[in-house]
Amino acid sequence: MKKWLGKLLPIVLILTLVLTACGQKNNNNNNTGTEKGNEEGVKKLKVGMVTDLGSVNDKSFNQSAWEALQKLNKDYGFEVKYLEPKTDADVMPNLLQFVKGGYDLTWATAFTLADAVTQLAKENPDAKFGIVDSDIVVPNVAAVSFKEQEGAFLVGVIAGLTTKTNKIGFIGGMEIPVIKRFEAGFRAGIQAVNPKAKLIVNYTGLFNRVDMGKSAASTIYNDGADIIFHAAGLTGNGVFNEAKERHSKGQKVWVIGVDKDQSLTFGDDVTLTSMIKKVDEAVYKVSKDLAEGNFPGGKVTLMGLKENGVDIAPTSKKNVAPEVLDKVEEYRQKIINGEIVVPEK
Repeated sequence: MKKWLGKLLPIVLILTLVLTACGQKNNNNNNTGTEKGNEEGVKKLKVGMVTDLGSVNDKSFNQSAWEALQKLNKDYGFEVKYLEPKTDADVMPNLLQFVKGGYDLTWATAFTLADAVTQLAKENPDAKFGIVDSDIVVPNVAAVSFKEQEGAFLVGVIAGLTTKTNKIGFIGGMEIPVIKRFEAGFRAGIQAVNPKAKLIVNYTGLFNRVDMGKSAASTIYNDGADIIFHAAGLTGNGVFNEAKERHSKGQKVWVIGVDKDQSLTFGDDVTLTSMIKKVDEAVYKVSKDLAEGNFPGGKVTLMGLKENGVDIAPTSKKNVAPEVLDKVEEYRQKIINGEIVVPEK
C-alpha cells in the first residue's frame, strides 16, 4: 500500500502544478480596461474631480465632466473619484485631498475654482491639474476654455426666429466672464435675425439653487417672454420646472438648455433646443493625453465652432422649424469662416 502511494504522489503533484499554472494564465489574460489601456500605450491613472458648488448630477456642466471620467474608467481602467464642495471653504481642502492622495491628475470644473487651482499648482509643482472654463497659464495646469458666445449665437438665432411674443429671457448663474459670453452671444444671435425682439436678463447669483431658477423664470415668463435660455447649472433646472408647470396648464413656453442635450432629461415638450458645450470631450482628451505622456500643461485649449467644442443639440430638429435650422447652418459657416466675429461681452 505504501509503495502504491509513493508512486501516486508524484503524479498528483504534477497535476496540481499544471492546474495552478493554467489558473494563473487565465487571470493574467483577463481583458479588463487596464489591459486595454496597456495595449494602446495608455497608462492607468488616478484622476480626481472637484465640482463647483453645484451637484455632480446637475444634468449639465459637472455631469458632463464626470461622465468623461467614467468613460475613462470603462475604456482604460482609470481610477476616478469626485468631490462636491458645499461652500467656498471646502474647495481648497477638496482639491488638496486628491493632491495628497497621490492622484495623477486633479480636475476643477469651474472658473470659480481658478484661484484655488493656481495657488495649489504653484505650491505643488509635481502635481498636475486640469481646469475647465479658465485661461490660467501655469506649467502644471492644463486649462480648457470655450467660445460659448459662438454656440450661444446659434441658439439666439433659433430663439429670434421662433418667438411669438418678441420677448426672450436669459438666466445666468453668476455674473462672471464665462456666463457673460453666453449672454453676449445669445443677444447677438437674436439681434441678427430679429432686431425687434427684447432680451430680458436675470442673474440669480448662484449655480446651485433650483428654487431661484424657478422664481427667475416665473418673473420672466410673466413679463411676456415665451423662450428662456439658461446658463445657470443646477439653478437652471428650476427654469425647466417652471416651464413644465405652465405647460401643464396650457401655456406654451420654451426653455433652451445648456452644456448637455437637456431634452433628454426634461423632455421635448418644453425644450426647444440646447447649446452643447463639449466639456466631456475636453476632459476625456486631456486626461488621456496625460496617460500617453502628452500632458498640455501651461497651455490653454480654446474650443469653439471650428474646433467642434460648441454646437446645438442634434435633437433640435424635433422642435425647431427646418427653415430656422437652415438659417443656423448659414450663420455657423459665417462664424467658422471668420465673416462674423461674435462678441464676448
